[in-house]
Amino acid sequence: MDTQKVNLRIDSKMWSQYINSMTPEEKPCIIEKLKSPENKFTWVSLNNPDEKAIEYLKRNYKFHHLDLEDCLSEIQRAKIDDYDDYLFIVLHIPIKSGRGKHIKNAEIDLFIGQNFIVTLHDDNETLEKVFTKCKKSTATKEEYMGKGTGYFLYMIIDDLFESGFPLLDELSKQLNEIEKDVFDSDYSRDCLKEVLWLKKDIINFRRIVMPQRPILAQLEHKNKKFLPENLDVYFDDIVDKIEKMWNTLENLQELVASLHETNESIISHNTNNIIKMLTIFSVVLLPMTFITGFYGMNVEGLPFAGHPFASIVVAGIIAGVAFGMIGYFRYRKWM
Repeated sequence: MDTQKVNLRIDSKMWSQYINSMTPEEKPCIIEKLKSPENKFTWVSLNNPDEKAIEYLKRNYKFHHLDLEDCLSEIQRAKIDDYDDYLFIVLHIPIKSGRGKHIKNAEIDLFIGQNFIVTLHDDNETLEKVFTKCKKSTATKEEYMGKGTGYFLYMIIDDLFESGFPLLDELSKQLNEIEKDVFDSDYSRDCLKEVLWLKKDIINFRRIVMPQRPILAQLEHKNKKFLPENLDVYFDDIVDKIEKMWNTLENLQELVASLHETNESIISHNTNNIIKMLTIFSVVLLPMTFITGFYGMNVEGLPFAGHPFASIVVAGIIAGVAFGMIGYFRYRKWM
């Protein structure tokens, strides 16, 4: 029996790795259902929706065909469509994905009615965690699904946007680390690439969050059949979180812009210092090169040409010229 459990655990792990190695187009659609306490409503979760998932929705629900087409559209704006018997909501959530773990856009589609709620997503960790917890824990299921679809919608959206704050903390941490590297006088290096990646992540974050602000503000004015008036204060709380997130992004954008300018100034200053030192060396070597070239001519009658200490005399002249020029540069504070 223990051997079977181990094998099942290994097979589950291998299956998870196999699924994660697939591209979004190759991943199979997973349809799961969960009944709320006392069977008040059903939560249908469609992970990696495809044409078969849309056919499933067509057979079991009377959704508008344009809304179903929007579920498979790669680029869809955030919106709320209000119908007599359901709401269709499209939200965009910032996540970290890809090889470099940078900010990307994740679309979440939701259908909410009196006795159902349907969520469509592509491996969204927040929704998967909530579904798993509700499936395993009766207390969690009661907390999320025990007060109707309106309150459940609030809990889901709250968790989705709450997951954005750890991303903001990571961006702030990256900003602090880059700032230390930029102002480290002992280890001065070009941080332009890191600054630009951070700047891009902040811009993407802002581009995702900005359209969600008016959409969430509209929820309290939508169909009261699904979103009772006593939920207004809850959705106001989500709007407050979005505003807090937006204000944090505004501050990060200003800080990263200042850091970018500072980094450029330091790079320019270091480059000027290098050019100045190279110029000084070139100017110092110029008369030395002239003297050595002059005495390198194969002609007779050169000064000190027949002197036994001619090489020492010429070397002394060269050294004197070099030290004299360096002293002059230091006197003028050019070095």
